Amino acid sequence: MMALKALLFTVNGEATAPLTQALGRKGFSVVEVRTSDRLREELRAGLYDVLLHRCASVSEEQLEIVSFIRDQNLATRVLLLPKTGSVQDAVNAVKAGAGDVLVSQKLTDHLAETVLQSILGDREMPVRKEPKINPPSLSAGAHLIGQSPAIDEVRTAIDLVAPSQTPILITGESGTGKEVVARLIHLRSGRADKPFIALNCAALPKDVIENELFGHEKGAFTGALDKKAGAFELANRGTLFFDEIAEMSHETQAKLLRAIETKSFRRLGGNEEIHVDARTIAATNKKMTEALTSGEFREDLYYRFSVIEIYMPPLRERRDDIPLLTDHFLGTVGRQYGRALQKFSAESIEILKVYDWPGNVRELRNVVERAVVTCREKVIMPKSLPDRISMFQHVGTTVNLPVGISARDAERRFIMQTLAAVGHNKTKAAQLLGLSRKTIHNKLREITD
Repeated sequence: MMALKALLFTVNGEATAPLTQALGRKGFSVVEVRTSDRLREELRAGLYDVLLHRCASVSEEQLEIVSFIRDQNLATRVLLLPKTGSVQDAVNAVKAGAGDVLVSQKLTDHLAETVLQSILGDREMPVRKEPKINPPSLSAGAHLIGQSPAIDEVRTAIDLVAPSQTPILITGESGTGKEVVARLIHLRSGRADKPFIALNCAALPKDVIENELFGHEKGAFTGALDKKAGAFELANRGTLFFDEIAEMSHETQAKLLRAIETKSFRRLGGNEEIHVDARTIAATNKKMTEALTSGEFREDLYYRFSVIEIYMPPLRERRDDIPLLTDHFLGTVGRQYGRALQKFSAESIEILKVYDWPGNVRELRNVVERAVVTCREKVIMPKSLPDRISMFQHVGTTVNLPVGISARDAERRFIMQTLAAVGHNKTKAAQLLGLSRKTIHNKLREITD
C-alpha cells in the first residue's frame, strides 16, 4: 500500500517546513523540486496526486504548467499558492485546469491547513495501490463545464451516485453531454482504474449489437474465425455505458436485462455461462414516458435502470454557461489549430447566448471550431458565425429583411428573431405570429434540419 504523493515546486528558496510537515502528518509523501526541468521530469513519471506550486503570482508560466499536466493526461491535481493575486487571476487559473488558487504572503501553518482542506475536504486521505494516471481514451472530454444551477444539480447527482453500484439512466437531448456524465461517474467511482466501455446502440445494426454485447465463439457463424470478447466481458470490474439504449430491439433488450440481473451471459455459439462484474449506465434522448407507452422500450428494463435517473439539461436551459463553454472549446480547438490567442468579441458572445442551440453543446463546439478555422483575426466577430446564428445580432422590436432574400430564409429570420425577442417563449411567439405552438415547433424543426 502506498501513501499519496505531493510534488512541491518552489523557486525562491522559501522555507517550506510548515507545509511539508502538515502534509506528512496527513500521510503524504512529499518531494520538493526547484527547477522547471526537474518539475516536468517528475510529472512525466505520473507518480503524483497533487502538485503544490508556490509562486510570486499567477502568470503565463503557471498556466503553462497546468496545461502541461492536462495535455499529458495526468490525474495530478494542481494547487497554485501565489504570494499575490486577483480574482481574475484565480478565474483564469481554474479555467486552465487548476484545482484551486490559495493566495498567501507566507507559508504558514494556517495556509498548510487550508491546503489540506482544499485537497481532502472533510475526508481522511485514502490510500492508493498504484500511480493515479487516467488513460487518454477515458479522461479526454470528461469535463462538465458550467456554473449554472442546472449543472450544479448534475454535479451533485454525480457525486452522490458515483460510489454506488446501482444502474443509472441519463436522459436529455442529443448533444447535451450524457456520455461526459457517464465517464465522470466512472472516474469518481471505485472502478476508476478499470475499463470504461461505451456502446452506441443507435450506430449498430440489429444483427450486430448482440455480437458486440456478448461476443462469440470461434465458428459461431460464417466469418467467426476467432473467439471474440464482447462489451460485457471487456467491462468486467469496470463500467459499461449504453448510449441511446432505446434504439435496441425488444429481443436484445430482454437479453440485456437478463445479463444485468444475473451478471452472466453466453457468447454467441457458446454454452459456457460467463460471469462478470460490470456497472451499467444507460443514456437516451427519448422521452421515456412516450417510449414506454408506445412499447418502444421495455418497462422492466426501464425500471431496472431508472432507480437513479440524471437529467442533462439542454443548452437553452443553461445560457449563462455558454461563455464558459465557448472559452473551453476555444482553448482546446485553438491549440489544435495553432490559434490559442483567439477570442470571441462581446457582441459575438451575446449572439451565442440568445441562439436556441437545437444541437446543444455539440453544436456549440462545432460552431467554435468553424469560427477558428475560418477567421484569421484574433477577435472573432459576428460575421464569422453561421448565418443561422449571426442573424441574432439584429434582435429587437423590429425584423429587418434585406431585398432579395428568399421566402424560406425570410420566414426563418422572422420566426427566429421573434423567438429571440420574447426570450424563446414559443407560446408567446406563436401568439405574436398568429400561429399555433405546434406550427412553431414544426417550423423550427424545418429550419434546423
